[in-house]
Amino acid sequence: MEIEGRLWIKRQKASFLGRGRVELLEQIKREGSISKAAKAMQMSYKAAWDAVDAMNNLSPTPLVERTSGGKGGGGTLITPEGEEAIKAFRELERIQERLFEVLGDSVEDWQEAMERARRINMKTSARNQINGKVSVITRGSVNSEVALEIGGGTIYAIITNESLEEMGLTVGMEAYAIIKASWVMIGVGDPKGLSARNRLKGVLQEVVEGAVNGEVKIKVGEKLLTAIITNEAIRELELKAGMEAYAIIKASHVLLGV
Repeated sequence: MEIEGRLWIKRQKASFLGRGRVELLEQIKREGSISKAAKAMQMSYKAAWDAVDAMNNLSPTPLVERTSGGKGGGGTLITPEGEEAIKAFRELERIQERLFEVLGDSVEDWQEAMERARRINMKTSARNQINGKVSVITRGSVNSEVALEIGGGTIYAIITNESLEEMGLTVGMEAYAIIKASWVMIGVGDPKGLSARNRLKGVLQEVVEGAVNGEVKIKVGEKLLTAIITNEAIRELELKAGMEAYAIIKASHVLLGV
């Protein structure tokens, strides 16, 4: 058996993005014209413009803009916001398809399917979900170390060989490092004396104290990591936005997803 579903994104309780609308955006990007895009999708010009208007009206920044003048007499282009919308929707679709594949593998056993869904939900509820590319896999007798390049740093994870096989991880493929905020430690100065595998240098973006614990955000390259540490630790380390610091994470505390 197979599990299938359609993805829709809503804004203000109205339909914003779906597969058809994203395909329309892709055709507009390819053709540079709404009329040509509508023809390619076998839909009326009015229906295409209605869809574009609906998306533009629901988006803080237009996804599609008309251009005028020039040798060709103007046309239609996808804005940077539109490019991001296409990219984000396709990535969400990929994640949805992967989820259904995982559940579908054991759909004959409903109890196992529900257990898999719970495990996936637990992993994706982690605060930090950092995408990158697998650069090195060092296999051991039971566990493997996986290095994930995240742009500005490398995150190392220790996973079982069984998990490595199930996910089909290979060098060069995209993956996610999934890390709970409570597993991220913050250090200042040289952390070489620590046994933690991951010592990522970055700049603190935000430090906010709470009732007992505080939230610290540190930028490593282009990625943002969130840590939950005690207010006492924030004061002792004199953490402030703008200062250099290290995100310190045990390799065994890094989950991987594909």
